[in-house]
Amino acid sequence: MTKRLFFTGLIFMLILNLSSLAYGDDAVKKLGRGLCNICTFPLELPFQVSRINNSDGPSAAVTYGVVKGITMMLCRLSVGVYETVTFVFPVPRGYRPILTDPEFMFEEKSW
Repeated sequence: MTKRLFFTGLIFMLILNLSSLAYGDDAVKKLGRGLCNICTFPLELPFQVSRINNSDGPSAAVTYGVVKGITMMLCRLSVGVYETVTFVFPVPRGYRPILTDPEFMFEEKSW
């Protein structure tokens, strides 16, 4: 009887703990951020080439823009997969985004 009560209490505490980890808006936003990054990662290459072309010119866009676009594609894809898989857990603390500037691809940078 004591073992049964102990395991019932342990399961009850585990359920309460997991429900606090999957708190509504934060976990859902992390999942949405991850799915958005997975869906938009191929657009990073033309987006970065265009951005570099506007700021530094066409020769920089062909060289530096392509390299930055490929790098950001890989980065956005890996962060998207990571955030989608771990959306239930508040890692990093408080569900903060890993890619912060910009958090989503088509946002303007804060600098």
